[in-house]
Amino acid sequence: MLNRALKLLRTYHQLSQTELAIKLEVSNSYLCEIEKGVKSPSLDLLAKYGVVFKMPVSNIMLFSEEIQAPYSSSERLRVAAASKVLRLLEWIDERELISTNA
Repeated sequence: MLNRALKLLRTYHQLSQTELAIKLEVSNSYLCEIEKGVKSPSLDLLAKYGVVFKMPVSNIMLFSEEIQAPYSSSERLRVAAASKVLRLLEWIDERELISTNA
């Protein structure tokens, strides 16, 4: 889920992967792997995201889906809410893409 949030954050700010990779000082392929969920970003990289997008890392971490057992009801609620927010943002992003191409 964090990978989806990071991709949406980039596309919302209308940055290409290459542009963001330069700002984050990582390779384009590494950024691609993070957005695909192949690799997980380090806390240092998330801090860089926070600087680039002018937001606290804690806001980005809202979309982290790592829950350690035993699962608390508040953690399950946080993950469910974050997932719904992501689905809504992805739907909006797809609608904007469709209207742009129409």
